[in-house]
Amino acid sequence: MTEPSAVLGVDSGGSGLRVALGVADGLRRPAPRTSDEPVRTGPRGIDAEHMLAQLTPMVRELLAEAGGGRLTAVAVGAAGMGTLGDDLRERLPSALAELFGAHRVALAADAVTAYAGALGQRPGAVVAAGTGLVALGTDLTAWRRADGWGHLLGDCGGGAWIGRAGLEAAMRAFDGRLGGSAALRARAEDRFGSPLSDLPGLLYPRTDRPAVLAGFAPDVGRCAADGDPVAARILREAAAHIADAAAAACPAAAGHAGDREGEDEGACEVALTGGLLKLGDVLLDPLEAELTERLPYARRVPAAGGPLDGAVRIAVDLAAGTLKLPHDPR
Repeated sequence: MTEPSAVLGVDSGGSGLRVALGVADGLRRPAPRTSDEPVRTGPRGIDAEHMLAQLTPMVRELLAEAGGGRLTAVAVGAAGMGTLGDDLRERLPSALAELFGAHRVALAADAVTAYAGALGQRPGAVVAAGTGLVALGTDLTAWRRADGWGHLLGDCGGGAWIGRAGLEAAMRAFDGRLGGSAALRARAEDRFGSPLSDLPGLLYPRTDRPAVLAGFAPDVGRCAADGDPVAARILREAAAHIADAAAAACPAAAGHAGDREGEDEGACEVALTGGLLKLGDVLLDPLEAELTERLPYARRVPAAGGPLDGAVRIAVDLAAGTLKLPHDPR
């Protein structure tokens, strides 16, 4: 009898490693495995050996729980793949073939797996909004990226951006400058302690500054919900930045209506994903208004899944030879 086949999806990011199995008929579908230890970054970028050390036992557990089978394809989505993926590109495909017999391997940035999880293989644009912010779009011939440049150079409208703007307003209130917010000052003192003059010394030496800044974004959201005008303005500005990224990432052909009756073939489907959306209506309401103004031709659609779902989806299509998402050497 032919051994049942399975595919593997991997999501590697700042919060750790997540692994899921896509199984054929006849196999049980095990729950995904998670490691809370992020894959290290070394001189050659993302450390392939460290990833494999975590990945190998999790994959073996998944296959055993599924009732056997072999891996026909693997898709790995990793934060920083574009600039830090040399070691993964060099070592991971051969290692996965040797360990698990997987001869079809796709390596992708986490924004690509987020896209596949949200829209599958349809053209459109996806904005992934969490600690950072990146938008990715495609017409299925090439990728269009907007932002995702980190908290010092971009990620405008993301969690770290909102948190930093909120803390700036708190410091303005502490100083007595215009543009300050007493409500945000009180929230900052609750979170970081008083006096706020100690905040730079607490924040600047930290290596996890983006996460710390993003941790203040929910406080900005709560102040906005309570009627603070400064916090509400910050979220309106964040919404405008998110819409800017979505507009820049939409395929160039978007906005040109199709010829078939009853269809708008040129409309760009736009999906939003990421933990920042948990801020709720205080962000989503101005964001809907900004998207309507900036992308009148766009269709807002719900994201079908997240980055791990997207990695599994890519692996399934890779195994079947039906992968249509465009290739990029980075």
